[in-house]
Formats: sequence, C-alpha cells, structure tokens
Amino acid sequence: MGTNKRSAKVKRKTRETDISVEICLDGTGVSNIQTGVAFFDHMLDAFARHGLFDLTVRAKGDLEVDAHHTVEDTGIVIGQAICEALGDMRGINRFASPAVPMDEALVMAAIDISGRGALYWRMDVPIEAISTFDTQLAKEFFVALATNARLTLHMEQFDGENAHHIIEAAFKACGRALCQAVAINPRIATNLPSTKGSL
Repeated sequence: MGTNKRSAKVKRKTRETDISVEICLDGTGVSNIQTGVAFFDHMLDAFARHGLFDLTVRAKGDLEVDAHHTVEDTGIVIGQAICEALGDMRGINRFASPAVPMDEALVMAAIDISGRGALYWRMDVPIEAISTFDTQLAKEFFVALATNARLTLHMEQFDGENAHHIIEAAFKACGRALCQAVAINPRIATNLPSTKGSL
C-alpha cells in the first residue's frame, strides 16, 4: 500500500462474518473485492474506482441466511479503515457534494468528515433483488460506512426508476465525494479544517 501514503488494514471477525479490508486513500482506484455477493462486489469496485482508493476486501459471511450481515459488516470495516487511514486529518478538504448520473438516475452524495458519523437518506430505491443483493441493503451499507468512518453523509436522489442505476449512482457519488473530501489541500496542509481546532 506504500509507507508514505494514507493507508490502513482492518480485520473484524464475528460469528456471522469474517472480514478484512485494506485501503489506501492516496491510490489510483485499483480494487480487489471478494464478498461472495456479486452485485455488491461490482458496487464496491465502482466505489473504489471513482474514489481513487486502492481497496482490497475479503469477506466471508453467512450467505446461506442472506447477504445482510456480509454487506453491513463490510460497511463497518471499510468505515473503520477509512477513519484509521485519515489519521489526524490535517489539510483535508473535509467537505464535498458531487452528483452523479447513471442513465435516468441522478444521485448526490454530500460529505462532511466531521467526526460525527451519521447517514441522512433521501432515496427512493425500488425494493427488489438484484441477483442475491436485496436493494434495501444499500442503505444498511451506507449507515455502517458513515457511522464507522465518523463522517456525516447525505445521500439524495434527484431522479431514477431503475434500482440498479440508482444504487450504482449512489456508490459512485459516495466514492467521488470521499475522494474530494479526503484530498489534501496544499493551502491548509498543516491545519485542521475546523474553527474549533479539532474534528
């Protein structure tokens, strides 16, 4: 992952899942994802590619039950890895709010790396299964990600009918928002982007 880059490795094992994540925030978007849930792998690849993170995920979960534990716990571990990789957060842009179109769908992700993890979800995703992925799990992933990365994340859907397109736009928008928010701004490279002096 490179010793001079912001990176982290996190492992988490429970009775339901066994997950390891490696992330480099200063990467090029290279990913190697294996969760056992093909559509989720595709979304995480898009998340990394558009976020320009180098991301490796290995997840084993109780998929014979369903994909819920695997998706949620992967969000937890990726969030923890992002938080660890950010370090003291000096010089980061902190805020970002890109909107991403995917055919008829249009989704905005607005991020504040605030130290206060929360998701605000204004999305209207059709409830259905995309292969083995229940579309309701998208929200569960972003809740876990935001909470454990300790960032405020607003996800807002402006348009869209196709569940695949809406969810893919959401993952891409979140990736791009994180890319912009974690980027180092050379004008404030030694300072925290906060009037309080802490995040």
